[in-house]
Amino acid sequence: MTHDTGRRFLDLMEIVARLRAPDGCPWDRKQTAVSLKSYLIEETHELAEAIDVGEPGHVREELGDLLFQIVFLCRIYEEQEEFDAADAIEAICQKMIRR
Repeated sequence: MTHDTGRRFLDLMEIVARLRAPDGCPWDRKQTAVSLKSYLIEETHELAEAIDVGEPGHVREELGDLLFQIVFLCRIYEEQEEFDAADAIEAICQKMIRR
């Protein structure tokens, strides 16, 4: 991973935090994990379709859309003081090491 990748990931996390802030986007602020489920499924299907088509630019776009949904969900759980993105990343790292 380059420093640019890490910086861009932090940029995305900051954007989501701004969207969810009290003065952020009303639509984003009212979303819950449950309300985002359909968007998560939709973006996953769109990514699968892009992979089938085989156009790298389209795959990149759909990966970004799915990544946004994942970061958005992490933010919601962070606001509920359940876990944050770092916890989710740590969990998958440990899982991959165990395998």
